[in-house]
Amino acid sequence: FSFFNVIRFRNVQCTGTNHHLGTCYSRQECTSLQGTASGSCARNWGVCCIIQKSCAATTSLNFTYFTNPEYPRAYTSSARCSITVSKCNSNICQLRVDLFELTLTQPNAEGACNVEHLDITGGASSVPVICGDNSNQHVYVDFQEDNAPIQISIRSTSAATTSHKWNIGLTQIECSSSERAPAGALMYYRELQGTVKSFNYGTSIDMDRTRQIINTNYGVFVRAASGYCSIEWTQTSGDLYSFTMTRGTDAILPSDLGTAAVAESGIDCTTDFIVIPNPFQNAMSLNTDRFCGNALLPTTTSAKPFVLTVVTNAAELPDQDNENRGFSLNYRQIPCT
Repeated sequence: FSFFNVIRFRNVQCTGTNHHLGTCYSRQECTSLQGTASGSCARNWGVCCIIQKSCAATTSLNFTYFTNPEYPRAYTSSARCSITVSKCNSNICQLRVDLFELTLTQPNAEGACNVEHLDITGGASSVPVICGDNSNQHVYVDFQEDNAPIQISIRSTSAATTSHKWNIGLTQIECSSSERAPAGALMYYRELQGTVKSFNYGTSIDMDRTRQIINTNYGVFVRAASGYCSIEWTQTSGDLYSFTMTRGTDAILPSDLGTAAVAESGIDCTTDFIVIPNPFQNAMSLNTDRFCGNALLPTTTSAKPFVLTVVTNAAELPDQDNENRGFSLNYRQIPCT
């Protein structure tokens, strides 16, 4: 008699020997999926299978890389490039989109992504249209209840002159997973401290341009750790431009950036601003939760969930918002006392 043991294991996420993320499959399954085996998993019964797909692709795997053709070389075509993501099982609720590398043409002087942009559609939650430099950013998108797929597209016009490239990780998240972002979260952070940047944030800028992208309204959530009761938001140290949201930054002396002289709040913030609920500055409660201008003083809140809301309006030039960068803010969770 011949006896055969069928070895079964979960197709969970793994890290390959090349440090890329993959999914644990049998070697035969990995080959049939046109993946690349990189190291072992499941007590050596499986291989860490790296799946990389490009234009006009579909995927229903729990992790996939979506890259431009011939990545890591830059892509020069203006043709639309997209991938369609379907749930890998009925217990999937969310898709995390990691922009490991995303370099596209900068927005125009109005802050509009009129030449090329990343477009994420089909989800139950909306994602703003973004362009420019967004490497190492991430977003979460909820799947529709009817299981409709989510589509991620890079759309370009013939006016695109920048060689663009992207390497995007697509992770499917189960409904019961602790990794699932809360409702209303476009970005979600779990660490005790970290840095949050607005889309396309950067210090370099062309004269009379902007890096701040228009028409955004989204929530940045930080998971409150056990034993921590409040959170502090501060500008990124050593970066003069780390909070430049309104009022032309080009007209402000560099020595004034980041100081109380150019910090604005409340009724002065009607176009582009952030919201920090129930805020305190210098241990004093404030009567407003809106902040804009060219400085954010250290701000603390105990309101939970820890959330920072970001709003930008539909234009930059009419508001004379020249050379704004957006923001780069550090957060730090504070233990209960």
